[in-house]
Amino acid sequence: MNFLDGSLFPENQEKLVITCAPYGPEWMPADFPEDIPVSIAEHVQKAVDCYNAGATVLHVHVREEDGKGSKRLSKFNELLAGLREAVPDMILQVGGSISFAPEGEGEVAKWLSDDTRHMLADLKPAPDQVTIAINSNQMNVVEQMCEADIAGTSLGEPANYRAYREMTIPAGPEWVEEHIRRLSANGIQTHFQLANIAQLETVERMMRRNVCNVPLILTWVAIGGGFDAPNIYNLANFVRACPDGSVLTLETSMLNVLPLNMMALAMGLHVRCGIEDNIWKQDRSGKMSSVEQIEQLVRLSREFGREIADGKEARRIYRIGEFYNNADETLARNGFAPNRQPARVVRQAAE
Repeated sequence: MNFLDGSLFPENQEKLVITCAPYGPEWMPADFPEDIPVSIAEHVQKAVDCYNAGATVLHVHVREEDGKGSKRLSKFNELLAGLREAVPDMILQVGGSISFAPEGEGEVAKWLSDDTRHMLADLKPAPDQVTIAINSNQMNVVEQMCEADIAGTSLGEPANYRAYREMTIPAGPEWVEEHIRRLSANGIQTHFQLANIAQLETVERMMRRNVCNVPLILTWVAIGGGFDAPNIYNLANFVRACPDGSVLTLETSMLNVLPLNMMALAMGLHVRCGIEDNIWKQDRSGKMSSVEQIEQLVRLSREFGREIADGKEARRIYRIGEFYNNADETLARNGFAPNRQPARVVRQAAE
């Protein structure tokens, strides 16, 4: 992305799109009973509350009645139906991991099998987006957490901590290309969750090979543990690598969330918050609900002079429903340079 004179002026920036992740599959309800929904009705009400506070993208996970993260697609269908009715303008973004929570005590936190994850393209009603990881990778979500982050929570239990520490992402090239194809065929947008520039380069190569003809709507996930760390140097390099037609949201974890989001507010980028990312107030005086986090970002964004996108504006900014016919169109719409043409060597005939 190019930052020209005036790029930091709010009149030259899009309105802010706030993504909220209020379901927190890594936590158990006892970790934050005031804010973690369990029943479907509670999940739907949480979405309504987040939308009314200013969030226009909902990162969707769902729990079973026992409080554990659900891996059942039927449960997601049930929730999506309720969400479509309750928050029709909200962008529904299903987490491509579904629930990565460990199924039993001491087990490693696992993503579902490749075939099962492909079935996210068949959810009914269809979500607007499904997130996708690129390139198989370590996802040690607790690596950059400190003792105070997990004190008194289920993540502080040794078996649970180890389960998340050992988590990996299965996202090889054949699976990724097939998943994007299936999502696109069903009118579902791919939302790229990227850990570093190497993964962004893989997405660009897929677009150049005509196997990924979608808008470049992406999140930089700076959580450490196999992903970039949330510092200004990594951020600047990643932003510089993003083409001008991309739409970039920033994501990190725990007390890094607010500082990184303030950078996004100033730079004209977009933000993500919610208890999946952080449960603490910045001074650790207590826990902070997803709605409180949204309200904080709304207040700060208006201090910066950026207004908040409503649901319809967020759909335009995120280019929901937009797909492309070929590599040339994809590269142009996303702001990449066109593919190189074969070199033509012209030789002068000898006199």
